[in-house]
Amino acid sequence: MEETKTIDISQRLFLLLGGLVLIVIISMVSQMIYQFQSLPQNAPHELNVIGEGKAYAKPDIAMVVFGVHTQATKSQDAVNQNNEAMNKVIKAVKDQGVEDKDIQTTSYNLYPLYDYTQYGSVFRGYSIDQQVQVKIRDFDKINNILDKAVAAGANTVGGLQFTIDDTEKAKSEARNKAIAQAKEKAESIASSSGLRIVRLSNISESSYPTPGPITYGLGGASYDVKESAPSVQTGQLEFDVTVTLTYEIR
Repeated sequence: MEETKTIDISQRLFLLLGGLVLIVIISMVSQMIYQFQSLPQNAPHELNVIGEGKAYAKPDIAMVVFGVHTQATKSQDAVNQNNEAMNKVIKAVKDQGVEDKDIQTTSYNLYPLYDYTQYGSVFRGYSIDQQVQVKIRDFDKINNILDKAVAAGANTVGGLQFTIDDTEKAKSEARNKAIAQAKEKAESIASSSGLRIVRLSNISESSYPTPGPITYGLGGASYDVKESAPSVQTGQLEFDVTVTLTYEIR
């Protein structure tokens, strides 16, 4: 009788453990099936489209660099002579209506000079180069300012180019065109492929102007101030903006 009860309890315990193992297995299988079925919904695809936009604007600022180069045996003499000449150049520019805020020193270099021979180097003195960048807002005065600056002592002139004081308006116009083009591309691709656009997830932008600089160099001090400076044409500036839109699609 005691043996029968022990067997009966063992069988029940075995069945109970077997049932628990079966329940665990069924639960694990169900979870795996659920995760597999849910995988496409949890892993959305992305669509990247690129749009390009252009805008044009008339320049309102001319940029030009005036320089003074001097040499002297003593460094202080070179500095004094250069400063005196540059002050005359700046005064001539200001006399044409250019304000202080539109004149900026961009370089100032003092260095020794040597003559090199087969026997070694021979010290000759010092050389100094100073340059200022000038913004010209009244285009009717460009030629006058160039002539007056050279007559006052500027012996290098270069880097004449045209730009815009506030570029954001032109960039905004180009950006809007680029976004519109990218959206049109995305809608066309989605419609043709049977995909559905869920939302815009990211946008990136790159932009740059193409000013087309004009070079106006004097080639040293050999410049006849009686000769009129060449006529300049401002043209227009082109602003290019490229945007990349990233969409989540199903």
